[in-house]
Order: sequence, then structure tokens, then C-alpha cells
Amino acid sequence: MTLEQAALLILLVAMLFLFSLDRLRMELISIGGLLAGYVLGLYPADGIFAGFASPVVITVVEILLIVQVLARTKLFDSLAERFVASGFSHFGVITAVSALTGIISVFMNNIGAFAITLPLALRLSTLMSIPRRQLVMPISFAALLGGLVSLIGTPANLLVSDALEKATGQGFRFFDFAYVGLPVAIAGIMLIALIVQRLFAEPDETTEAPTPPIRHIVVERSIPEHSSLIGATLAQCPERFGIQPHALIRGGTFVFGPLEQSVIQPNDILLAQGADSAFADLAASQALVPDAHPHGLQPDFTSIEAVVMPESTVVGSRIASLEVFRNRGVTVSALSMRSPRIEGRFADLQLSIGDILVLDGPKAAVAEALEECECLPLASTAPPPASTASWRPFAIFACGVAASAFGLRPDIALAFVLLALALPGYLNIRHAMADLNWPIIIMLAAMIPIGQAVATTGMAETIATWLSLVFPIVNPLWGIALVLFLAMALTPFVNNATVAIVLAPIALEFARAGEQPPQAYLIAVAAGASQDFLTPFGHHNNTLSMSIGSYRFRDFLRAGWPLTLAGYILTLILITVFWL
Repeated sequence: MTLEQAALLILLVAMLFLFSLDRLRMELISIGGLLAGYVLGLYPADGIFAGFASPVVITVVEILLIVQVLARTKLFDSLAERFVASGFSHFGVITAVSALTGIISVFMNNIGAFAITLPLALRLSTLMSIPRRQLVMPISFAALLGGLVSLIGTPANLLVSDALEKATGQGFRFFDFAYVGLPVAIAGIMLIALIVQRLFAEPDETTEAPTPPIRHIVVERSIPEHSSLIGATLAQCPERFGIQPHALIRGGTFVFGPLEQSVIQPNDILLAQGADSAFADLAASQALVPDAHPHGLQPDFTSIEAVVMPESTVVGSRIASLEVFRNRGVTVSALSMRSPRIEGRFADLQLSIGDILVLDGPKAAVAEALEECECLPLASTAPPPASTASWRPFAIFACGVAASAFGLRPDIALAFVLLALALPGYLNIRHAMADLNWPIIIMLAAMIPIGQAVATTGMAETIATWLSLVFPIVNPLWGIALVLFLAMALTPFVNNATVAIVLAPIALEFARAGEQPPQAYLIAVAAGASQDFLTPFGHHNNTLSMSIGSYRFRDFLRAGWPLTLAGYILTLILITVFWL
């Protein structure tokens, strides 16, 4: 291995490690890695920002702009009542909503498909007494599975198509991925619909009302006179009251000392974590009370849950710095957070993707604040007026998809779609560009030159040579099985676009060594990178579903391993049948 190859390998390992930690923002890691690659001499100065002009990045930007229009049409709002009237069983509803999510994900990015059908799933959970945990995870997985079917379903597909075009002069066609992706998606949706009913069954099947999911929240509450907590020590709180104390504030300062010696007194402030039902019981008995809200007596005062999305502007912010809420008289009364670290006071807590905020304030003010900071409400706020012609944006988009399927380059076809949406006023490009998920776009554009360096430095050939000493990669079945395994092993820890960028050159080298068609190996990379079911942090959809559905880490392992195993076997068989 040359010094240049060793430097690139170290850079990639370091970046994958930082991505998996989820401590630094992804765009910072990507830009830092991009500049480090230039300093190491992996690409020339005029190639540093070549990724921002890549057709892959342009296509992703176009899809995100189109999703903004489709999400506002509210075309699926009336489907909830139709599901209720249809008389479907719970299994039928879970399968149908998941299939709908998968179909939408064929034509837009996975997060967009998940965000569109999530309100429908939550409404069905309430109307049909289906546990929320039986609906949220299936639509998250279905969005990932739907992305397997088409060229624009996920950035990984676009990236491997770009790699194929650079290697052979012609990329994949729009539905080339469907030979493998469609059967895998159908089987996966059916399987997860069966699994969730067994894993997340209601505790009492005879109850008429659904049992709400247990969600652990963090709150900061005052201890009033005559509270049942007075006289108790912090060490006694978990057993007696079902809450875990994190800090006790008295007179504006923290009370330090062993938990066994910290006794709760009147007018203290307690920062604690526990089930939302435990805090509801304590509030009902006046044992813990929040500060009075200045707008609490207004007729439109409401309390709404909202989830922090990947594109939310509040990601990384502390509660004390959320001017978007404070300026409108909206307060954050509770927080369900992914991070186990709770330091300082409630106002010092830092928000991450997938955290759930409990917001109190006037309904219109909450809706306006959520729209500005791009958090997704889990209950209805004051909705924007629905489009009177909601089918037309979908028809325009369908024409663009058809043009792409018949040979027009996807970035050009979608550019026509954007123009057709902007002319009648469905899309304001200036406003829509400001609302894009720029961290994802920057990460993708920055990683493209690094991925190309894997091929140009000869590192892909070196890795393929090493692996050939252990595995008989000249046998196409072994080579494809190994590439698919590597992709599925990496994607629970790293985003699928990065997996595709790193593995595509290695897959092409495997194909060359085995004198086999490169399409088969690249399909394995794309399919493996998108089958991310084992962890809640490998894909943003899983992160969001973990918070919204109140899942635990082990729930993803229990539900995900059958899908992962079945997906691996079925993908390998289908690639052998259709691409070898």
C-alpha cells in the first residue's frame, strides 16, 4: 500500500468513526474531511468542490424541493377516515399504510415519504385503537424499502448509477433497481407488519381504549406547599414516585451532596426524568407544578408535541436559546430526549434529531413557531389551507418520473418538473431553497471527491487484492455476497450515501477481478446500503421513529434482524437471477 492510499484509508476510517459518534454535525465532518483530502494531496484544487456540481447532488436538491410541494398538498389527510370505514383488520391497516409509504418513497427521499404518512399513521392509531408502536416503525422501514425500487428512491442509488456511468459510459435506468428492490420491499413490508403485532402487542387485549405508549420525559417543576415529595430524599424518588431526580435547586443554586442526604423542601425546584404518566399523576395531586404560563387562560391555549427533524434549525441548540418559541410566548414544558446525558438545568439541555418537545402556548403561535424552525407536530396545529388542486403537483411530478424512465437524465427531467411547479405558483423557489436540508446536501457533495479518490489512488484495487486472498472473489456469488455483507454491516452506523461512495469503487474492482458485469456488484452496494433496520441512529427515519413510537434500542434489534437476514438472502438470490 502506498503512502497516499494509507492516508486515504486513515481519513475514511476517521470520518466513518466521527459519523457514527453523532457528536459533531455531519456537514462539519464532511467539509473537514474534504479539506483534509486536499491537504493530503488526494485530489487537485479544482476538484475540491466538484461534488457540488455533480448530477447526483443536483438531483437530490431537486427531489427535496419537489417534496416540499407534495407534502403541502395534504392529499392523504382524508385517507384516515377511509381506512376506518373500510373495516380492515389491524394487520391490514399496518400493511396498507406501510405499502403506501413504500410507494411514495419510490419517487421521493425516504424522510419525505416518512413525514408525509406519519400524520396518517398517528391518526389511525387513535381512531382504530392500534398501538402507536405497531405503526411508526413499519412506516419507517417501509420508507427505506421503497427507496430500493427506483433511481431516485435514495441517494445511494444515484451514487452507484453515477459510478457505473463513469466506469462504463452508461448508468442505470430509472427502474433497473426494481428487479431486486420491488420483491425485497414487498417481502419486507409484509414481514415487518407481522413482526410488530407480536413484538408490540397491547398489554391487555380486552381493553377498549388503546394503551398509550410509555414515554420518558425530562421536566423541571416546583415543589409547592403540602407536596407529597416534601421530606423525601432524592434517593427515595425512584421507588416512591417513579421518577429519577437529576438536580435539586434551592434559592437559585444547586443542592449538592449524596442523594440519601438531599431532602426535598417546599419551594425547591426539581429536575427529573421519568414516564410521562408518572409526572401526570404528580401534577394531578399537586405534588409537582410547572410555572404558570402567561397565556394559560386564553381560549386557544394548547399543549402540542413536536419532533425535531433532521432539517430543523433547532438541532444543537439549548432550550434557553430558542428565541423562535420565546418571542411568540411559547414555552418548552417537557423534553423526551435521545441523549442520556442530563447536565445543568432544564434550560441547558441541548436538542438532537428525534427529540420530542412538549410546547405550551397559543395554538396559532405554536403552529407559526414550528413552521419556522421546521419541527414536525405530532398533534394538529392550526393547519395551512389545503390546496384546492392537490392532484396537479402529483401529476406534474408523475410526468417527470415517466420522462426519466424513458431515458431523459433524472436531473434534467426533474428540472422541468420544478419549472412546471414554479410557473403556476405551487413552488416559490427562493423560499424553498432556504428550507432545504443543507447539511445532507453538503455532506453528499463533500464526500463525492473523497469517494472518487478511492478509485483514482488505486486503494479500491488494493483492498480487492487483500480480500481476494481470503475470499474467492473471482467467483461472482462470493464477490457479490461479500459486497452486500459489507454494505449491510456499515449502514447501521453510517449514512447510506457514505456507504455507497466508499464501497462503489471496491465493488467495481471486484467485478473487474471476476470478469463479471459491474451492474450486479453495484446493485448489491445500493441494496445493502439502504437496508438499515438494526439501529435507531443509522438512518434519520429510525431516529425519528424511536422518539415518536417510544421504542428502545433493543426493539430495533428484535424487529430488524429478521428483516436484515431475509433481505440479505433474498437480495443475493435476486441479483444472481437478474444481473448475472
